[in-house]
Amino acid sequence: MASSEIRTRCPYSKGVVIWYDNCTVKYSNEFFFGKIDYSHQVYLNNVNNVNDPNMAVVAWMKLFATAELELGGYSDEKFYGLVQCSRDLSSSNWKKCLDDAVSKLQSSCDGKRGGRILGGSCNIRYELSPFVNA
Repeated sequence: MASSEIRTRCPYSKGVVIWYDNCTVKYSNEFFFGKIDYSHQVYLNNVNNVNDPNMAVVAWMKLFATAELELGGYSDEKFYGLVQCSRDLSSSNWKKCLDDAVSKLQSSCDGKRGGRILGGSCNIRYELSPFVNA
């Protein structure tokens, strides 16, 4: 599915990243293993705002790996988060990539009920409703 979509949308491209909920496909004519890809990023946010802006702040302080968190005194809702990095990154580049994504997500999705940064090396997502089938 991804390969046919890439051929349809980007038939002459030398480097492409395509994202699906359960996978990311990337190719390039340049060596990219072990390097953070800052050039391919997409910012998406939930169109709905949170009821209490403090909910997002509390959630950010606790976000890491895959999580389902109670928001405590702010709401009866739960916070769901997911982070992913490509396997070729070192642990220090993994942290740099996610730190960059978190900072961009905070500025682009602040006050929203959900948001994502899809990158060529790492992805981050949060929602106030479940989005991963576990």
